[in-house]
Amino acid sequence: MKREHEILLAYYGDDFTGSTDALEFLTLAGIKTVLFLRSPLHKDLALFPGVQAIGLAGKSRSMSPIEMEGELYPAFETLRDFNPEQVHYKVCSTFDSALHVGNIGKAIEIGSEVFNQKTTFVSPAAPHLGRYCAFGNLFARMGTIGNGEIHRIDRHPSMSKHPVTPAHEADLRLHLAQQTSKSIDLINITTIEAGSEAVLDEIQTKKKKEILFFDGINKDHLKTIGAVFQQKGKEKTLFTVGSSGIEMALGLAWKEKNTINSKFEFEPPGEAAPLLVISGSCSPVTANQIEYALENGFKGIALESKVMHHDHQEQSIANVAREIIGNIKEGENTVLHTSIGTNDKRIAETEDYLKHSGLNHKEIQKQSSKIYGRVLGQIIKDVLKSTKVQRILFAGGDTSSYAASELGIFALEMLAPLAPGAPLCKAISEDELVNGLELNFKGGQVGTPDYFIKVLKGEKLI
Repeated sequence: MKREHEILLAYYGDDFTGSTDALEFLTLAGIKTVLFLRSPLHKDLALFPGVQAIGLAGKSRSMSPIEMEGELYPAFETLRDFNPEQVHYKVCSTFDSALHVGNIGKAIEIGSEVFNQKTTFVSPAAPHLGRYCAFGNLFARMGTIGNGEIHRIDRHPSMSKHPVTPAHEADLRLHLAQQTSKSIDLINITTIEAGSEAVLDEIQTKKKKEILFFDGINKDHLKTIGAVFQQKGKEKTLFTVGSSGIEMALGLAWKEKNTINSKFEFEPPGEAAPLLVISGSCSPVTANQIEYALENGFKGIALESKVMHHDHQEQSIANVAREIIGNIKEGENTVLHTSIGTNDKRIAETEDYLKHSGLNHKEIQKQSSKIYGRVLGQIIKDVLKSTKVQRILFAGGDTSSYAASELGIFALEMLAPLAPGAPLCKAISEDELVNGLELNFKGGQVGTPDYFIKVLKGEKLI
C-alpha cells in the first residue's frame, strides 16, 4: 500500500525535551521532520512539503499508568493512521520510569496492542549522548557532552538520586520487569557485534519473547540495529521503544539503502540578546549552568514556591513578568528558575504544600511539574506582550512541556544544532507573538557549565 505522505517514521516523545532530541537526529540524518505539539491531522502535513517524519511531543513520562492509557491509545492510533514504516515511542536515554509514573512497560503494552505486534524491540543506547547498554546494563556519562565520567545508571550521581524515578537497577530487563508482566529477553552485544544477519537469526530463536532489548555502545552497533529495524519495518509498521539512538540508527540504515538523499545546511544562528532562560529543572548539571550564568552577568529571578497556592499565582505571575520585562528592556540576559539543584529549599516547600493539599507522594512531582509549567508559560506570555524576545531557552523536560502548551505552539522545526539532543528550533503558532520564536529545549543532564552562554551566542557545543 502506498503511503499517502511517504512517512518513514512517526514518533511520540514521552516528554518535551526528548521530543526535540529525536527531531534533531532525524533532521541531521537528512530527513525532513516536523514535531507537533498536538495530534497532527493529514491536512497539517500540507503545510510542510516534503516532510518524511513526524513527531508528537507528549507528557507521558509524568503520567500514571491510567493517565497513560488515556494519552497513548489515541496518540498511537493517530500515528498508525499515517501508515509509517516505523513508529517509535521515544523515552529518555536514562530510561527514567517507574511502576507508578512514566511506566515504559505500560507504554509497550499499549503499543503492542495498537500495532498488533507480538514482540516489541527496545533499544536504549545513545552513544552520541554518552549512553551505553552492555549485557542489558545501562551506563551513562555525567552530562551528555564533554568528558564526564561514565557511571552504571544505578550509581550515577544524578540519576540514582532522581526526585521522581531514582535509578535503583542497572539491568534494564529487571527494571522493566517491575513495570510489566510481559516476557523479556536480550540481544546482547556479542550478537550485535556479529552483524545484522546474526541479530535477525537470534530474533527468530527468541520470537516467543514479548520484549527484546538490544545492547549498543557505538555507532557501528547502531548501524546494525538500524538495519534490522529497517528490514522489519518493510513487512509492516514496526513499533519500537528507546532513546534517540533509534533515530540515529534508522538514519544510518536509510542512508545506506539510499532511501534518503538530503543533507540540510544550517545557517549559524548568531547571537540573540537578551536571552531569556526558563528553568524548571532541579538537575545538578542545570544548577551548575545557572550558577555559571549568574557569575557571568545573567540576572537571576527565583520563582517562589508560593505559586503552588492558587491564591498567590496571579500576583506572582504579574510580579515576575514585570521584573523580566524590566530586565529585557535593559538588555539583561535573565534566568527564571524554580530551583538551583536538588538541595534548594523550594523543593521541600513545594512538596509540603502539595502534601497539605491531600496529594500522596506519587502525585506530588506530577502536579508540581504541571503547576510550575503552566505558571512559567503564563509568565512568558505576559513578557511577550510587552517586550521583544527573539530566543528562549527551556531547561527541564516535564515543566517545559506544560509551558510550551500554554504558549499555543502548534509545531516545531529545527533551525540549527547547538548541543547533542538540544537543537535550536523555530516555533510555529497562530499567535503572532509566538510564531517564529527561536526556542531551545534542554533536558536536565544536557550541556556544559557555559551552556546558557553558548545558546545566547548561537554557538555549537562539541
